[in-house]
Amino acid sequence: MSEQNFNEGPKFGSHPEKLLTVPENTTTRRIFIAATRMNEGKTTTSLGLFNSLKKIFPSVGYIKPIGQRFVNVDGIKVDEDSLLLNRVYDTDTPLEAMSPVAVGKNFTRNYLDYPDEFYPILRDRIIRAFDRIAYGKDAVIIEGTGHAGVGSVLDLSNAGVAKFLNAKAIIVSSGGIGRPIDEIAMNKALFDKYGVEIIGAVLNKVLPEKIEQVREYAGKGLKRHGVKLLGVVPMRSRLNAPNLQQIIEEIGGRWINGEDVGRSERIMNVVIGAMGSRSVIDYMQRGTLIIAPGDREDIIFSALAMSGLSGENAISGIILTLNLLPHPKILELISKTNIPVAITGEESYEVASKINSMTVKTQVQDTDKIPIIQDIFEESVDLKAITDCLG
Repeated sequence: MSEQNFNEGPKFGSHPEKLLTVPENTTTRRIFIAATRMNEGKTTTSLGLFNSLKKIFPSVGYIKPIGQRFVNVDGIKVDEDSLLLNRVYDTDTPLEAMSPVAVGKNFTRNYLDYPDEFYPILRDRIIRAFDRIAYGKDAVIIEGTGHAGVGSVLDLSNAGVAKFLNAKAIIVSSGGIGRPIDEIAMNKALFDKYGVEIIGAVLNKVLPEKIEQVREYAGKGLKRHGVKLLGVVPMRSRLNAPNLQQIIEEIGGRWINGEDVGRSERIMNVVIGAMGSRSVIDYMQRGTLIIAPGDREDIIFSALAMSGLSGENAISGIILTLNLLPHPKILELISKTNIPVAITGEESYEVASKINSMTVKTQVQDTDKIPIIQDIFEESVDLKAITDCLG
């Protein structure tokens, strides 16, 4: 089987007769960002850490060796998180080096058919990509995928990659006391097996009123396992709130008005239009999404009227359900506004349920979230403890 068929991701360089087994760069500081589960906050940690390191070191790099969620950029499959870091910080490094291995469809099965042939190729590609990223850099952030063991099926677990890239690791977990301690200890065991030094742990998405309690007792518990608590990051509702475009994609909807405005609208509150229009008015404010079938023209008209009176959109969007469109005259009125409106074939409660269970990842267009992430990391995480470990 050819490599082209095996790897649907970007190609990085050629395959010389001698495959690299360790990076040629031995001097650039490097930090591997791991987590106890998927979606615990590795990318937000990487975003915050990159910003903080830039204030200390003249040049910082980023790489995500193995990625699973991709966008197509100029014909190259690039991991979403690599694209995000590249756009936010203008890393001035090739995207294909920031995202060297793309785990696409059939990737795992193809690998398992030819592991001895493809493992050295994949390892070589990651190492050469790292060397290219690290060239001229003072520090490099390496973002993993999921917990320490993710990637083991490819013989490229996070712990294994951290080892052959000679990186020290930070483990990120969502907030609490018992569960994060248990899971950090379990992940540390695999890193220990590979001989990877753990700098410490960051607890993410902690309720503000629990910050001090978590800091005290999680700190005590982690210390007993030889892990330093580097920081406790409070939950910010805006960071977990989807934009309207993400919601439209999640429910398989389509735009009928205000798409340009709606793509960046942050949805903080969802209201199902099962009440009378008089009651709905109390909820009309920016950040609110109304979900209602198109025949609830009283609710739609109330939103139009409120927007007309205030001179700006009274809400952040409307999703019409059951593929029901309002009366043509109402549609005509909608078209004269920039109120974001979309439609879906699903019923209202199903739409609300899908929104409630969404996993919200930071995207390139989320310019409102980036400063929050940067500030909260700087306020909550002990950067000196990290840099002291790097030397």
